[in-house]
Amino acid sequence: MTLTDSATVEAVHQLADRARRASRVLARANRDWKDRALLAIAAAIDTNRVAIKQANSKDLEAGRANGTSPAMLDRLKLDDSRIDGLIAALHELAGLPDPIGRVMRGETLPNGLRMRQVNVPMGVIGTIYEARPNVTVDIAGLSLKSGNAVLLRGGSAALNSNVALVGFIRDALESVSLPRDLVISVDEFGREGADAMMGARGKIDVLIPRGGRELIQRVVTTAKVPVIETGEGNVHIFLDASAQEQMAVDILLNAKTQRPSVCNTVETLLIHKDAAAGKTVLQALHAAGVTLHTDERAATLVPEIETVAAGESDWANEYLNLDIAVKLVDDIDEALEHIRAYSTGHTEAIITSDLANSQKFIAQIESAAVIVNASTRFTDGGQLGLGAEVGISTQKMHARGPMGLAELTTTKWIVEGDGHVRK
Repeated sequence: MTLTDSATVEAVHQLADRARRASRVLARANRDWKDRALLAIAAAIDTNRVAIKQANSKDLEAGRANGTSPAMLDRLKLDDSRIDGLIAALHELAGLPDPIGRVMRGETLPNGLRMRQVNVPMGVIGTIYEARPNVTVDIAGLSLKSGNAVLLRGGSAALNSNVALVGFIRDALESVSLPRDLVISVDEFGREGADAMMGARGKIDVLIPRGGRELIQRVVTTAKVPVIETGEGNVHIFLDASAQEQMAVDILLNAKTQRPSVCNTVETLLIHKDAAAGKTVLQALHAAGVTLHTDERAATLVPEIETVAAGESDWANEYLNLDIAVKLVDDIDEALEHIRAYSTGHTEAIITSDLANSQKFIAQIESAAVIVNASTRFTDGGQLGLGAEVGISTQKMHARGPMGLAELTTTKWIVEGDGHVRK
């Protein structure tokens, strides 16, 4: 039966209410109980990996038939290696301290009042994402450990994968005597379900979109629920004049070719005009199958290579494949100016042996992550010890960069007195 708009809104609101009730049960759970739930989810995913891969294969087949891009198909794919990664992330989450109840500040005031500010759960988190079944597990695990219930809208492209994963997660929760409704999917309601989530102010405490520019901007501009914005990654690497050649080659190959379909992949390479490593880096990228979109000066570094003339759109493009924009710059100041003009605020990196330049780059870059002499692929919750991530925020809010457990909490002020009254 097809639901009308009002019926969908009512149905999603009822699911949010169920999630709210479940979150109150979770609020009574100590760390040991939550960690047992995480390990139960990990075990369920491991035990049912064949069924998960079969469901994922249906999504991949449908994606290929519908002409889904290689980048999106890569994000959609769940093989044994990626399932192992999900399981490892859940185990890592179980090993992290419980963020709930942590005292942020506290003191006894001169009048004798005892006050403290502590971390508490958000309550009910809503997430809207596309073609990323790994996000289903990451967000469920992070929400559980941080004391939150979660409503998931994972999109039609990953429907079979998400149905399987959510089912196994809910079963695992029940196996440790926690409510199944801590994790609820609204995928059955399609796009109308996402619209209902965006309008569920007072039912959902915070909404986190994760996906391409169109999805994120639709949520940011439409939602009545408070939104933590995750952004696209037009990521830059600046190759300074002092960059070591082999280090530069290793970093660029890793940052561009290890997994080009993700948001922390480098998309623009800025090369100092005096960088001895510039030619070698471009040759190495070309040999690895990367298409070079170069300005006129950068093209002269590798006249033997057929390059594509870069236009204005290339500097703002998140390719998410084996393409990279390349520009030759006169100095670090020109590199910084270019990044300010085109950055999405995600990640920027510098490869240099000059301490003064590295410190200048760190000080003047305004993105969520700044990296010196390492691959941009390290802007990742798992890589930075967060266990997993719900997304990478490009906002200048409390949640910025990879969002882990702490970013899914808020705070509460607790004030205790002995009959105090204000004068």
